[in-house]
Amino acid sequence: MHGTWWAAARLGVVFAIALLAVQPQSGRAQEHAASAGQAAANNCTRSTFRVVVDVGHTLDVPGAMSARGVTEYAFNLQLARDIKQALVDAGFEQAVLMVTGTAPWRGLFERAARANAMHADLFIAIHHDSVPDNLKHVWEYAGLKNEFNDDYPGYAIFISNDNADPAGSLMFGSMLGKQLERRGLHYTPHYTLALMGHRRRILVDAEAGVYRYDQLIVLRQTRMPAVLLEAGSIVNRQEELELATPERRSLTSAAIATAVANFCAARAHSPVVKAAVSGH
Repeated sequence: MHGTWWAAARLGVVFAIALLAVQPQSGRAQEHAASAGQAAANNCTRSTFRVVVDVGHTLDVPGAMSARGVTEYAFNLQLARDIKQALVDAGFEQAVLMVTGTAPWRGLFERAARANAMHADLFIAIHHDSVPDNLKHVWEYAGLKNEFNDDYPGYAIFISNDNADPAGSLMFGSMLGKQLERRGLHYTPHYTLALMGHRRRILVDAEAGVYRYDQLIVLRQTRMPAVLLEAGSIVNRQEELELATPERRSLTSAAIATAVANFCAARAHSPVVKAAVSGH
């Protein structure tokens, strides 16, 4: 990314991020290192295992709007920064924070192309969830009208059967979901409901909250295992507040660091099998 765009991006999200009430996080490195240390003993070389942490959306096309009027992009950027640091703390020195200025659709292909050019071993797209417009309700916050839906809190993980390694994507997605669940977080089942219409998805791991979403460009165009994480619902008024805290970001970051360590270990011990994931 060019320095001028990045400088503008940083200035542009200052106000939004201020609304998130970010506080310094003491002991973060120790917590992440301890979490990663719980992973199975592995022979993978963490210092060369490259993970791309992709910040979903852009400054100009910021994705969903939270129940209190903060952009999804601001949430994505904060969480992705913490995830990248957690990975570095766990020994994954080659972890990359990917910020893209190019708007969709071209920007989505650009993300995949950049990850492919880096010869990354794993791609994780970071997002925060919303619901279809017909499921939203209007309320007033700080004198402004905003939209919310309090019915469907929780994370969701997506993989694509069109990815170059769908079996690897499912393996990591399942590992990630189980680590999130172990930390007291739960996935949202609403993507299985008829009310989601064309956004309805096939649940391929009911224990970990992994769904198939074959059409996602950043998943289908990448040449390494890839997942998209919806870290939680920012239109849910209670979960929005939780997602804005360092504590919730720490839980998610620690889960990802441990899942990456487990995945790296599994790949070091097993040959790569690029089989398609069946739907149920």
